[in-house]
Amino acid sequence: MTTSPPQVNGHRRRIPVITEWQTLLAPAVEPVAAPTPEPEPTVPAVDLVAQAEADAIRTKAFADAEEQRARAEAEAEALRIKAEGEAKAAEIKAAEEARKLKLANDKAQARAIEEQAARAARIAKSNRERAEAERAQLDDERAHREQQQNAAAAEADVAKAATTWRKYAIAFYAVCAIVALPVQIAAFWDEDAPWLVIAPLMLEGAALVVTKGAAAAVAANRPHWHYRTVAWAFAFIAAGINLVHGLDAFDPATAIGTAFASLAGPGVWDLHEHGRIRRRDGVLTRRERRAAKRAEKDLAAAKAAQQAREEAREKARQAAMEAIEKRLAEQRAQEFPNEWKYALKLAIAQGETTVTEPIWGQAWADLHAAKPGVTANSVSARNSAAKRMQRMLERDPANTPSKTTNAQRAIQVKAPARRSSYRPTPPRRKPNDTPKFHPVARALAADAKRQSNASTEEQK
Repeated sequence: MTTSPPQVNGHRRRIPVITEWQTLLAPAVEPVAAPTPEPEPTVPAVDLVAQAEADAIRTKAFADAEEQRARAEAEAEALRIKAEGEAKAAEIKAAEEARKLKLANDKAQARAIEEQAARAARIAKSNRERAEAERAQLDDERAHREQQQNAAAAEADVAKAATTWRKYAIAFYAVCAIVALPVQIAAFWDEDAPWLVIAPLMLEGAALVVTKGAAAAVAANRPHWHYRTVAWAFAFIAAGINLVHGLDAFDPATAIGTAFASLAGPGVWDLHEHGRIRRRDGVLTRRERRAAKRAEKDLAAAKAAQQAREEAREKARQAAMEAIEKRLAEQRAQEFPNEWKYALKLAIAQGETTVTEPIWGQAWADLHAAKPGVTANSVSARNSAAKRMQRMLERDPANTPSKTTNAQRAIQVKAPARRSSYRPTPPRRKPNDTPKFHPVARALAADAKRQSNASTEEQK
């Protein structure tokens, strides 16, 4: 059901008031009914074309339905096969991934086992090395302690031996003094002068005091030879007294024995001091001196062998240099006969037996006024090659500038000899119809033209 629009042609429509609708209508005139004739029975006609078309439509629809059903079944079968293939592929892929994952896990596990074993081996190796280092350090410390103990024991033995030797030397000195004193006392005994018995005591005491002075000088690292000389002088005086008085008053055995006692005591003590002096001064023993001599001989032999090798090497080098110089002289004489003859004359004039490098350079400079190897022909060939190279570079499009018309040429410049392409003949020019060049521009154009002409001449 539709309603009337509120406006018509731009004017507001008046809405009528609906009352009884029957009153708005005119009274209807009822028609007079006419008698209706009875229809006659008709026989339906059969349309064969329509029936054939309907059968064809039904057959086509059935065929289309069968085709759609077959297509749907084929698509469903393809989807089923595809789904089965995808499921089988997914299963195979899952099995392959599981196998790969298992292999990766096995490899990771084997790698972890190997790394753990390697770590354990490194730890064991580090522990062994640390244990070996500690054991070596302990061995070194033990060896150092043993060495120190041995050195201390050796020093103790040396000190003990030195102390024992010192005690024995003093005891022997005292025994010798006791043996030698009676004969000396008898020699100085006089009933009228009994005090003379002090002289032997003074003589032996002086020898002992001087000997102690020599020991002090040795300990203080001072000169000691004069102390020892004085001690030996006192000892010889006592021995002389014992020998003379023993032969006069006693038998020769007593005289010789007491004289020997006077010399033996100071002599043994001097031996003791002599050993101390050699030890203090670091004097080598006989064995050490022999070893040092052997080492010096070996070093001298090694130096002589090295010197012989160096001399042989120098001789070989000189021989090689002589062979090279000889070969060079032969080549120079063969390649440059005139220069070589002149060089030989220069060598003879300068008192040289061979052609040296300075003589060869002087000979070449005299003949060619250049360094050796440089001649006029070589200089000419080099210049010709340079010119050819310059021409080739100028012919190279990359190095040759393009030929363009002169940028400074204007219409007032004289036209070329060829006829103009204007048809008909262009209008004739008149003087001063265009402004002239500035003087500076004319000067620059003349310079450019001169430079262009100069380059052209050089190329020719």
